[in-house]
Amino acid sequence: MADNSNPKIPTLYEWAGGMEVFVTLFDKFYDKVLADEILEPVFKHMSAQHRLHVAHFVAEVLGGPKVYSESEGSHFEMIKKHLQKYLTETHRRRWMELLLQTADELDLPADPEFRSAFLAYLEWGTRIAVINSNTSEVTEDPNVPMPEWGWGVPGGPFLG
Repeated sequence: MADNSNPKIPTLYEWAGGMEVFVTLFDKFYDKVLADEILEPVFKHMSAQHRLHVAHFVAEVLGGPKVYSESEGSHFEMIKKHLQKYLTETHRRRWMELLLQTADELDLPADPEFRSAFLAYLEWGTRIAVINSNTSEVTEDPNVPMPEWGWGVPGGPFLG
């Protein structure tokens, strides 16, 4: 007899809907970025693969497959991409606003537990990006592991 009293808690990646959701999220998001007067000057020269790399990076951090770290880069490489970009708090806030707006438009899970964990990672990651963008060298160990973000305090999705 199966014990259903302790069901497997999905990763944030699984709860969000998998890789297709992250690819679509960042594709639609970067369309907004390129049409935004605050962010367009920062991102207008991004590579054609930027959207996909960011989708793969965030998906991996949230518990998805290791597509980014096994074939596209490392956390150290991601840090290096932000050096001397001179991002400001205004850039960070607008980036967050547009990404969360896109998440709402695509109906990413809206339960408080998912959004709390998702927002916590985005807040942490964007603040690290701003810090790194205002320096010219990486002080992290080149072997710094990829971040791994989970549910945090709520412990899992809302099932009520």
